[in-house]
Amino acid sequence: MTPRQIRRLAHRAGLRMRAAGVTMDLAPVLDLDGRPGPSATNPDGTRSFSPHRRVATRAGLAFAAGLRRAGVVPVVKHFPGLGGATANTDVAPAQTKPWSRLRRRGLLPFVAAVHAGLPAVMVANASVPGLTSMPASLSRAVIARVLRHRLGFSGLVMTDSLSAVAVRDAGFGVPRASVHALRAGADMVLYGAAPGRVGPLTRRTVQTMVSAVRNRHLTRRRLQAAALHVLRVKHADLCTATIR
Repeated sequence: MTPRQIRRLAHRAGLRMRAAGVTMDLAPVLDLDGRPGPSATNPDGTRSFSPHRRVATRAGLAFAAGLRRAGVVPVVKHFPGLGGATANTDVAPAQTKPWSRLRRRGLLPFVAAVHAGLPAVMVANASVPGLTSMPASLSRAVIARVLRHRLGFSGLVMTDSLSAVAVRDAGFGVPRASVHALRAGADMVLYGAAPGRVGPLTRRTVQTMVSAVRNRHLTRRRLQAAALHVLRVKHADLCTATIR
C-alpha cells in the first residue's frame, strides 16, 4: 500500500473508533522486524510494517496521520525500538539490539515521529545493552536522557504493560514499577489484571504513588508534569495551567 492508501485506511478505522468512543490507539508499531510473529519469542512479527527503516517510517507515520485526522490519538511504539528483541517481554525478560546499533537504525523511525510532532510514545519493557540494564520503561537513561532531552520529545510518554514478566523479573510489582516509571519520566502507566483485581491493584498503585511523594521518593513537580502531559493530549481546558 502507498502512504496515501495507509492514511485512508487508518482514517476509516479511526472514524469507527471514535464512533465507539475510543479516542486513543496504541499504534502504530514503528519497530523494524521481518521475522514470524507475534509470538513468545518475537513481540512484533506482522505488527511491524517492515524490517526496512524507510518503509516502516513512511507507513507508520501515514497510519498515525490517518488516526489523527479521525480525532484518535496515535501512540507510536515500542521506543527505542523492539525489532529483533531476544524475546517477548510479556512472557520473558528481553533485550533490544545493542544501543550502538539501535541508534543507527531501529531508533530512527522514532526520531522521525518526534520530528513529525506525534503526540504520544510508548516505551518498551526490554533492556537496552549499552544504555540500560533496566526495562526501558523504568529507565531514566531511556526516557529522560534520550527521548526527552536528546530527541526533544515534549508529548505524552506511556509505559508498556508493567504487568509484563520482564518487569516482574527485574524485581518490580505494578505499584513500585509505576513510581519508578514516573521518576524516570513516564507520564502514564499501563498494566493489566484479572477483572476482580483491577480495583484493588489500582488503589494500591495510587496509594504507593502518594506515599512516594510524601516520602520524597517522587517529586510533586514530576507528578504534576505527568498529569499535565496527559491533559494536553486530551485537549483539556487545564492544559494551559502553570505548574507551581
